[in-house]
Amino acid sequence: MKFNKYLAMLLGATLVLSACGDDSADEPAAESEEATDSEESSGDAASLETNIVTIATGGSSGPYNIIATTLAEGYSNEFGVNSRTQTTGASAENLNLMAEEKVEMSFVMSDALTQAVNGEETFSEPIDNIQQVAALYPNYVQLISTDGAGIESVEDLAGKRVAVGDQNSGVEIATRAVLEAHGMSYDDIEVDYLGYAEASEAMRGGQLDAAFLTSGLPNASVMELQNSVDLKIVPIEQEAVDVLSEDADYFEALEIPADTYGNEEAVPTVAIMNALVVRSDMSEDDVYNLTKYMFENLDTLGNAHQAANDINIETAEDSAVIDIHPGAQKYYDEQ
Repeated sequence: MKFNKYLAMLLGATLVLSACGDDSADEPAAESEEATDSEESSGDAASLETNIVTIATGGSSGPYNIIATTLAEGYSNEFGVNSRTQTTGASAENLNLMAEEKVEMSFVMSDALTQAVNGEETFSEPIDNIQQVAALYPNYVQLISTDGAGIESVEDLAGKRVAVGDQNSGVEIATRAVLEAHGMSYDDIEVDYLGYAEASEAMRGGQLDAAFLTSGLPNASVMELQNSVDLKIVPIEQEAVDVLSEDADYFEALEIPADTYGNEEAVPTVAIMNALVVRSDMSEDDVYNLTKYMFENLDTLGNAHQAANDINIETAEDSAVIDIHPGAQKYYDEQ
């Protein structure tokens, strides 16, 4: 009797253990199915042939860097690539980095881009390994001063200490053009090669009379400066824009809206469209996917910096100043 009782207990325990083992075996199978589903889902996402997408920008406080940083983070998350920004002296330096194949994409101004592909001005020979992805948003030439400096017009800069942007930057290229449109040159002013943040700090310290900045609106350095000085935005009148536009149709007359920097009225100025460029040797599929992602995430870019709110599909292709990369063109043709 005792033997039968123990045998029954042993058989019962075996059945319990066997049942537990069945449940345990089912769980890895379910997990395996989930992993397979996840792999299939991720396989549906676009992938890139390149593993690196470095975007050359400009100064750390400028819209180029702010917008491009958000774009690079999106590229990394979406495509699983190493995408990051490289802060630089902006347009001219960016274009030279492209020529040296040290970066894959760049934010540049259309004037510098035109000069680069033609081998003009600061570019000793044409840069022929770049194509445009899109025209972006307008860069406003912002000539800033203080109420006490006595500068009411561009002509009043004569003999004054003026920041003209980093040397060979898009800001400096535009500065030279604006001065020439007023019959002036660097010989007429005391030149300081300073970027946005440095120029603002020098003006705050009384070491500058005026500064040229060329960026989307608003510029973070100017916004910060207005809190510590009596900021004045100096107008660039239509007559000068007409002179600039005679040889370069990328110049256009625009206004810095009222209240951008505490200004009571809109201030006339000249603007130049920004451009996103890519190396020509990037594949058509890669550039297509990078272009598509950017236009499908304009709200995110606009949240990073409001200048990106002016990027739109209508002007992106029409306002391009050089050949569009086939990958970007494929995206436009689908719209």
